[in-house]
Amino acid sequence: MTAEIDGGDATVATTTVNADPETDEVESDAEEALIEEGEIAGDYLEQLLDVLDFDGDIDLDVEGDRAVVSIDGGKDLAKLVGRNGEVLDALQELTRLAVQQATGERSRLMLDVAGWRAKRRSELSALGEAAAQRVLASGAPEPLVPMTPFERKIVHDAVASVEGVASESEGVEPNRHVVVVPA
Repeated sequence: MTAEIDGGDATVATTTVNADPETDEVESDAEEALIEEGEIAGDYLEQLLDVLDFDGDIDLDVEGDRAVVSIDGGKDLAKLVGRNGEVLDALQELTRLAVQQATGERSRLMLDVAGWRAKRRSELSALGEAAAQRVLASGAPEPLVPMTPFERKIVHDAVASVEGVASESEGVEPNRHVVVVPA
C-alpha cells in the first residue's frame, strides 16, 4: 500500500490478498488506522515544511505493522537529518506525538528524510554481515560501536542471516552496542 501527499491531497491504493472475510476486516481496520496515522503525520510534516520554507515531497506507506512517512526532494532536507540522524530522530518523536494527540493511540510511525534511514539501513546490514564473517573466521567475539535501538535491530537481523554466529546487545544507553559472537 502506498499513498502520496501532494498539496494536501492523499491518494491511497490498497490490495487485500486474504480470502477469509473476518481476517480481511481486521487487517483492513488495522491498515486503515495506519493509513490515518500516515495522513496525520503527512499533514503535520507538510505544515512544518511550510513554516521552514523547505521544499519536499511527502510519501506515505505502510510496511508491516507501522506507517512509514518519507520526505524527499528538497535541497535543505539535510538540515532535518542532522548529525548522525539526531534531528531526524527528534522530528520522528515529535511527529509520533502529533499523531498520538490526534488519535489517542501511541504511534510506531517511522520517518525518513532524504533517504537517510534507507541508506543507513543498507550500511548497517553490510556492517553486521561483515562483522559476522570476521567472527566466523576468527572465532572471537566482536563488539561494535554504540547504536540506537533502530540501528541495533538492523545489525541483529543482518547477523541472524549468517549461520554460525549470533548477536547480543550489551551496555546501557547511550553506549549500548551489539556484540557479534560465535554460535
